Amino acid sequence: MSDQQKLMDKVVPAVMKFVNTKAVIALKDGIMYTMPLSLVGSIFLLLAQIPYKPFNDWVASIFGPNWINPLLKIYNGSFALMALAAVMGIAYTYTKNEGHEGLPAAIIALCSLVILIPGTVTAIGADKKEIIVGGVLPSDWLGGKGMVLSIIVGLLVGYVYSLFLTKKITIKMPEEVPAGVAKQFTALIPALAIFTGLMLVNILFSTVFNSTFAEWIFKTLQTPLQGVTDSLIGVFIMGAVIPFFWWFGVHGANIVGGVMSPIYTANQLANQAILDSGKALTLDNGAHIITEQFQSLFVTVTGSGLTIGLVIAMLLAAKSAQSKTLGKLAVWPAIFNINEPVTFGFPIVMNPFMFIPFVFVPLVSAVATYFAFKIGFLHPFSAVTVPWTTPPIISGFILQGWKGALWQIVIIAWSTVAYFPFFKKQDAINLKAEQESMS
Repeated sequence: MSDQQKLMDKVVPAVMKFVNTKAVIALKDGIMYTMPLSLVGSIFLLLAQIPYKPFNDWVASIFGPNWINPLLKIYNGSFALMALAAVMGIAYTYTKNEGHEGLPAAIIALCSLVILIPGTVTAIGADKKEIIVGGVLPSDWLGGKGMVLSIIVGLLVGYVYSLFLTKKITIKMPEEVPAGVAKQFTALIPALAIFTGLMLVNILFSTVFNSTFAEWIFKTLQTPLQGVTDSLIGVFIMGAVIPFFWWFGVHGANIVGGVMSPIYTANQLANQAILDSGKALTLDNGAHIITEQFQSLFVTVTGSGLTIGLVIAMLLAAKSAQSKTLGKLAVWPAIFNINEPVTFGFPIVMNPFMFIPFVFVPLVSAVATYFAFKIGFLHPFSAVTVPWTTPPIISGFILQGWKGALWQIVIIAWSTVAYFPFFKKQDAINLKAEQESMS
């Protein structure tokens, strides 16, 4: 047995075991329900924050100084409510995967999140003194600050609700009762148990910690996680782990995105909150570097592994018929950040020649981009995003101006240079095999 096969036999089962756990599946698929909110909401936010002052002044002269308010209203009702959408999506997915009706669990999860977040906000009165206002839902807890809490609540509610139904600890109605009514009674006992547990949690944290469970999670778990993402450790994870999984044929972006997407979203919304407060979006003001846009624009642009360089190498220097044909076929999907034709067609998956560039190229790009933010060449992202299929250079220009477009050009050039010698080696092997088959 070869060393490569031994590695496969050890690593792949461990990776697949993690990927196929109930919690990871529910998290990965449940978070996907937030995608329409993030994409549509960011479109309206982009329209409200077009980085060209003469245009904004011209629109304001026609529609008045408050012309952006309707646009921000859409953003605040979509992207800014990501925690609400996430908790419902995760609980729904977990329960549905267990073979039960998912909507009641999603509703219970939504209520559970509301129960756990603070119910007061601090306002400044006319006398400049702080006033505690109760009976409210603080919007920041429904968005970025509540993302990690939404994961915990969604998974726990999904698990507990499914457990009650699986163990048949429910109210059983006679067969004559309509199915729609019977389903509501089915959810009564699980809801009672979950809400009672949450009440005890609130009592514990208010008496022992003089806080709420949501605030405790934010301070002890979410804030450190957000800090890690802004460190070189987070950059290495983003840059190397995604292509590492892909090399084994496992969708690395889905795995890492399923776990890290809530943290990236929290970072984006925290950055947006800095802008909304009237401060400059700078690192000195606490802005985060690592967000979903960081990954999609500079680490996985043109596909995991930054494989556009390999495609360009095929177009420029291919000798084998296989590489010539694949290069022509793969270039158009690559422009729209789709690289499965290269990943499986070259192939990269399980190809020992391509492991080093496939992991090393995006890792170097991630580290270099991190320091580009640190020195101020690039600026932190707000909550504005672009669809993941937006071509490179265009996406960089939309979100970072000319510097973003230039940086993507640099990354593409780096990818081409780095992939080239490895491509030449594989192309020579392909050419030799073709010549032997014809002789």
